[in-house]
Amino acid sequence: MRRPPDPRLVLLAAALAPGAGHVLIGRAGRGLGFAFFTLLLGWLSTRIAPEDASFLGRHAAGAFVWALSLPDAYRAAALDRRDALRR
Repeated sequence: MRRPPDPRLVLLAAALAPGAGHVLIGRAGRGLGFAFFTLLLGWLSTRIAPEDASFLGRHAAGAFVWALSLPDAYRAAALDRRDALRR
């Protein structure tokens, strides 16, 4: 059995691309769900936001989902590592 990746590495991957941290720790379905909803809600908020809104304002819903995925990926990686070290 291989050792789980460092949670900081998982956090970095999650910060670089939505869902990448989850995929790195073997939770591809959850990661793809975060990626899908980040893109979907980011696109949807561009349709709703006013034209003079900032970049972040135009993509706020997607950024929110992406921000939620960061601590989730880190926590899951930390728990996986803790469990692996206990064995």
